[in-house]
Amino acid sequence: MLNRRHMMFATAAAGFAATGGVPTLAFAREGEVAKLNALFDDIMAKQLRQSPETATSLGLDSGDLAWTKDLLTDRSAAAIEAGKAQTARQLAALRGIDRRALKGMDAANYDTVEFVLAVQDEGNKQFTYGGGGSGAPYVLSQLTGSYQQMPDFLDTQHSIETKADADAYLARMEGFARLMDQETAIAKQDMADGVIPPDFIIDKALVQMKAFADTPTADAPLVKSIARRTKEKNIAGDWAGEASKIYEGSVLPALKRQIALMEWARPKAVHDAGCWRLKDGGAYYATSLKNYTTSTLTPDEIHQLGLDLVKSISAEADKLFKSIGMKTGTVGDRMRELGKDIYPNTDAAKEQLIKDLNEKAAWIQKQLPAYFGALPKAPLEIRRVPKAIEAGAPAGYYNSPSLDGKRPGIYWINLRDTAEQAKYILTTLTVHEGVPGHHLQGSLSNEAEGLPMIRKLVWFSGYGEGWALYSEQLAVEMGIYKSDPRGHIGMLHDALFRAVRLVVDSGMHHKKWSREQAVKYMAETMGDEESGTITEIERYVVWPGQACSYMIGKIVWLRVRAKAQKALGKKFDIREFHDATLLSGAMPLTVLERVVDDYIVSKGGKA
Repeated sequence: MLNRRHMMFATAAAGFAATGGVPTLAFAREGEVAKLNALFDDIMAKQLRQSPETATSLGLDSGDLAWTKDLLTDRSAAAIEAGKAQTARQLAALRGIDRRALKGMDAANYDTVEFVLAVQDEGNKQFTYGGGGSGAPYVLSQLTGSYQQMPDFLDTQHSIETKADADAYLARMEGFARLMDQETAIAKQDMADGVIPPDFIIDKALVQMKAFADTPTADAPLVKSIARRTKEKNIAGDWAGEASKIYEGSVLPALKRQIALMEWARPKAVHDAGCWRLKDGGAYYATSLKNYTTSTLTPDEIHQLGLDLVKSISAEADKLFKSIGMKTGTVGDRMRELGKDIYPNTDAAKEQLIKDLNEKAAWIQKQLPAYFGALPKAPLEIRRVPKAIEAGAPAGYYNSPSLDGKRPGIYWINLRDTAEQAKYILTTLTVHEGVPGHHLQGSLSNEAEGLPMIRKLVWFSGYGEGWALYSEQLAVEMGIYKSDPRGHIGMLHDALFRAVRLVVDSGMHHKKWSREQAVKYMAETMGDEESGTITEIERYVVWPGQACSYMIGKIVWLRVRAKAQKALGKKFDIREFHDATLLSGAMPLTVLERVVDDYIVSKGGKA
């Protein structure tokens, strides 16, 4: 899972690549392309001012953009309303450009940005809760809210090389407190309108919030980070003392106000899991599905697709189990048996697990040249999810490298309990989060030449998660499991996992399944540990629709590859196919299909 909330613009200010020479008789096209790129520049400049930390995430917060480094997003009600109005204006301006005059990547750029703005505008106009848009109805939960994200952001993405960087860190600590209070205000208004997270979501969020608040100041990650890094860089000053004052005087009081709000809301919360119970909840789920999957499938179609895939994948897993002598019991029972082979639940064993996965990723990288022309320059690191947020965090997720190459791509693995990370699934998790999954795709998008910056910074779950799941299938073709049938079963376990997601996500948000019904279905089908299953189900509760993007995306990736193979026959080169689809940047699945059609035509085929 790429660690971005949902399909959205990230922001940064940068120039855009030239579109190249223009034919003499194409003045109209040149005019529309120029308008398009000028609008992209304007959108990026405006969004940078609204989300200055994005420049930090991309490694662009120096030089002309150094002013961004001590600032954070404004989530006041006024700022949110201004953002909604701005999205509407930008969409109108984009639609004022003649789409018929655009070809090739210019057309793909237009279609991609138009999709983003249109879905954002649709959500902004339909729904008032969640801070705008769709895909995350609760401002505060176990997975949403700056309390859950900001300490890690400041520690791993806010670089400290100079005194000015350290000063900016302290300014952002103050900004963090302000941001939490703004979120509290939004959540309070939402709760007054009946948008209260389910009781079990509030309970999990409170566990994490209180663990944060109860940490002694000297041990707080926010304080330890600046103390450690200023010492490493020999930056004089009492940075721990300064950070402690802000922590105790601003950050903790703001966090405790959030805790108080959640405790106030807890007696008012219901146990129903789905967003169907919210105002216009059915429409909210439909828009969220469009947001995440970039498809037009209905909730009923998604539910049935999931049920059908569970059957077919289970049958395939049954054959593999029988090939290794495991012939009795349900597929879930046999997966549960394989799941007993784990690393000990000790810090030493967890360090060994991380070491083993880094070695596995390095071995996989050596197999990539046979399947990819372009390879990522950015390094990959595998790290443990910080203990402060592991209670509610997913099993694994990925942070993209910075554009300047100074920060690597990071694949985070949740090691709160090694029973949730059975050995037979670890290779597939590494393929998905690392290579050739998120790290390869995200790095190649960052490094692609001629791709407008606005395209490098937009994320589509259907495309990106679909690619990562397609990569799990590709790993079989690459021979990664050739001598590892248990690892191959792990790959089928995760494919089954994504099919189950279609069932339980649509089950809860459309068919009114309870949390317990969803947990039972997933646990019995998958044979997983109940603790990990609960974490997954509760994730889908607060991100309605996101879990459906994986399998739907994979299906489209496989379909467009099959189309290219059929159209090109012996001319088909999988390396060229991967380059054409990855170096074009993240895009809606509908745009991916058009890009593949263009690729087929460029190679002499008929789309």
